[in-house]
Amino acid sequence: MTTSARAAVLETKDGPFEFRDVEIEDPRADEVLVRMVATGICATDAHVRAQRMAAPLPVVLGHEGAGVVDRVGAAVTTVEPGDHVVLSYHSCGRCKPCASSHAAYCDNVWAANFAGARLDGSNGLHVARGAEPRGHFFGQSSFSTYALAHQRNTIKVPRDLPLEAMAPLGCGLQTGAGAVLKALAVPVGASFAVFGVGAVGLAAVMAARVAGAGTIVAVDVDAARLGLARELGATHLVNPVEVEDLAGALRAIEERGLEYVLDTSGRTENLDAGVGALAPLGRFGFVAFHAGGGAVIDVGRLTLGQSLQGIIQGDAVSSLLINDLAQLYRAGRFPIDRLLSCYDFADIDTAFEDAGSGRVTKAILRFAAPG
Repeated sequence: MTTSARAAVLETKDGPFEFRDVEIEDPRADEVLVRMVATGICATDAHVRAQRMAAPLPVVLGHEGAGVVDRVGAAVTTVEPGDHVVLSYHSCGRCKPCASSHAAYCDNVWAANFAGARLDGSNGLHVARGAEPRGHFFGQSSFSTYALAHQRNTIKVPRDLPLEAMAPLGCGLQTGAGAVLKALAVPVGASFAVFGVGAVGLAAVMAARVAGAGTIVAVDVDAARLGLARELGATHLVNPVEVEDLAGALRAIEERGLEYVLDTSGRTENLDAGVGALAPLGRFGFVAFHAGGGAVIDVGRLTLGQSLQGIIQGDAVSSLLINDLAQLYRAGRFPIDRLLSCYDFADIDTAFEDAGSGRVTKAILRFAAPG
């Protein structure tokens, strides 16, 4: 038995999404079939569309899914039909990082998230004719009316919270908030700066406010986003085009330097400025630098105990952090709604264009209201 679904398939590099009818296999023992209600568009989807990050084509992308459980496999104990869920990143569940609550650094991270297949190499998506699209992107492929996920990356969330707001917790907002709350563990009263206040950076600003940071500096060239960062908790704003010396401008805010810095931009000049603004024992976390991007630093500039830390998915245990953030959202302390712009699923190409141009902060595709 299979489930019929309508999926947005990426056929070619930089190409438009093609809507195709697909058949999705019934859940295996450890899998969950989810009727999609909403899914976020993340920079990683755009990177794969442009093939800056490798994934086989054709493929069904989407990795910030939220919906309602339709069916579960025989061994699934964490969710049941009718539950509202958020889909997050996938992992093998067996390697040392997974066993030590650091599944974002799974030894099999590429195979689990980018190979377009289950970890055993099989594909649960089928079509009657034409090239078969790859599925299981981030263990979900949520650019589809139904998604086949694994119980490890299916997170139950409260039924009273809107799934449109919960969806981006699966990756982008989890990454920004987790970087602050878990990976860097910014303490009360600390000084913190974030380079880039798109969705990930704004999640970091909100999380720094939740953490009780004393100084929260938002750095970006977009005045409107800086204004939103101020409203969401930033105590200081810096526009790099308005200063001659970015590191100096940051040190003017904190004379001894910043204790924690997070870069979400991947811009090489921000590595230089961020390290230049670090206090002794300061920590610089980054989520967007990629191999071959030219972001290098003289290690002699880290001799006062400063450190650099690459961060994936905020080093989050998704089942814990997503629900923590959901409760903060309910309490008005993590106002996800302020970041969102919603689009019908049929308008996926427009949503990608708007997200890529910066016209919107976080684009959300909507399918249908939950039952």
